[in-house]
Amino acid sequence: MHENLLALGVEALDLVNMRMGDAQGPQPGSIAEGMETLVELQQEGLIRNLGVSNVTAEQVVEARTITPIVCVQNMYNLAHRGDDALIDELAADGIAYVPFFPLGGFSPLQSDALSRVASRLQTTPMAVALAWLLQRSPNILLIPGTSSPAHLRENIAGANLALTADDLAELDTIGR
Repeated sequence: MHENLLALGVEALDLVNMRMGDAQGPQPGSIAEGMETLVELQQEGLIRNLGVSNVTAEQVVEARTITPIVCVQNMYNLAHRGDDALIDELAADGIAYVPFFPLGGFSPLQSDALSRVASRLQTTPMAVALAWLLQRSPNILLIPGTSSPAHLRENIAGANLALTADDLAELDTIGR
């Protein structure tokens, strides 16, 4: 921890997410030991805020009984919506939700509905997918990958896109 702080030139990390599970997703089990270790580092002043990543809803509840958390980072996108209820619960409590693989990860989102909405709006399917996430809930914070200036422009287009109720209804058929 001290080496990381020194390398970054900071006295404390603003946020540390405890990552659980594996590449296949969250795995059941207690997160108490890891969270308690992070709380100790927080009490030493080395971490300002704590979050969790790649966790089940039950693990979020467990983490919150140990310490306040400021964010949850899980896989979530148009095609993978297992956290719908969790996002709503977190929003009600003012806790950020940071979806990883917002565009589908290693298998990019593809669907006829997504393509139709994008065509109608004269934009790309990825811009529509990002816009959907941003309109899904006010607590969703996006950190989309950006590998080129063109990709950055596409991400910005998604942030500036307003989807209609009809667009949202059509997109809601994806992943259901």
